[in-house]
Amino acid sequence: MSFIYSKLTSFLNRISDEFHKSFLFTLIFTVLGFIEDQWVRSFFIGLYPSENFLGFLKKNNILRNHLFNPLIVLVVFALFLALSLTPISESLTQTLIIAFVFFFIGSTILPRFFINDTENIVLFNKRDIYSIGFCLILISVAFFFISIASVGGIPLLKPSIRYLLKPAFTMPVFLIIPGTGILASTYLKDFQEGIISRSQARFRFLLLLIINVGILLALGYRTPLLAALLLLIIIAYFGNIISVWEVVIAALVGVAAIIGIGYYRSIKEYTISSAIDPFYTLKSRADFTLHVLNLLDIIGGNFGLTHGKLLASAIPGSELGPRMMVGKLIAWRTEVTVTPTLIGQMVADFGKVGVAVGMCILGFILGIGFKIVRKTKDYFYIGLYALLLTYAILGVETGILDIQVLFYFAVAIFIYLIAILKPLFNQ
Repeated sequence: MSFIYSKLTSFLNRISDEFHKSFLFTLIFTVLGFIEDQWVRSFFIGLYPSENFLGFLKKNNILRNHLFNPLIVLVVFALFLALSLTPISESLTQTLIIAFVFFFIGSTILPRFFINDTENIVLFNKRDIYSIGFCLILISVAFFFISIASVGGIPLLKPSIRYLLKPAFTMPVFLIIPGTGILASTYLKDFQEGIISRSQARFRFLLLLIINVGILLALGYRTPLLAALLLLIIIAYFGNIISVWEVVIAALVGVAAIIGIGYYRSIKEYTISSAIDPFYTLKSRADFTLHVLNLLDIIGGNFGLTHGKLLASAIPGSELGPRMMVGKLIAWRTEVTVTPTLIGQMVADFGKVGVAVGMCILGFILGIGFKIVRKTKDYFYIGLYALLLTYAILGVETGILDIQVLFYFAVAIFIYLIAILKPLFNQ
């Protein structure tokens, strides 16, 4: 495996070096370097609120040290449930209790027995990691232009053509999210080593966010845009690049963006009128998704119905994608995609038993990641944990069903298992 990693990173390093040497990228980085320098020296930075702005937030121990604990997934899930316009069934209530209890066990109790020292944690070369992130963003940008060319316009300006976008072209665009996380983590490393200042790190994080907004917003996607924002916030939070009050403000901005984009799209597509409360789109979406979960809970029972077929449908080449398969399960409609929540796939595949096992495993992955971050403060593990937590939080509604997201979790499991099992092989 180390041989494959060495060959892959060597190849990506060469690609990254060649692009950085090219005239176009030399010009781009020169311009960005000039703008960054002006940003750092700008008079207006002095007018920006200080670190101690809204100081009462900083004094709160939970906000200061545990805001992005894995248990935030349960908090978000509870808030999502509260948005529903109709009450949930007794059976689903039991399923949710099982989910919450076993996630708590996996994220908070089980990690105490593993990785109690940092000797066996694999450390990665910053240059290799940077090249991986840089190449992922290059691929994303290339497929962004292919996507808009394939539909003959920008979906944000003409929402109807969004449904003409081809998954084969848009899926690579979403590589900008892990690419952003990887690049941001390397900038965090530079900040930790004193190579760049905190102001420079903040500028680079802001620049990455602007690039994500430009690409993902143009395609009319809300969830990936929120993923990019949340990912950068989590990395910056653990790296002390942003303050607690900025995290709170950014979270409010993210929620407002979800509501605003959804409201705009709904009006443009004539699904609601401008007289409707903007919050209605959020409430009705939560209500519909929980109704879907209730139906899946009924058909899943205690031991499930599809027995892994729903999860396996995420593999490219499957006749139906996982969210289309959910549509078929609950309404026999395969032409629509339906979000099943974080536990929808678990209960449909393996019932309440599957929810217990699945949520415990998910909690354990996040719990181990959080423990490593707290112990090492290592830039790579901060970026990796931020990526996993981002998709776990967003998965509260959408589920963790996309093949690329499952791949991120698979990579994390492999890396964490090395740290867990290495002591056994060293005995």
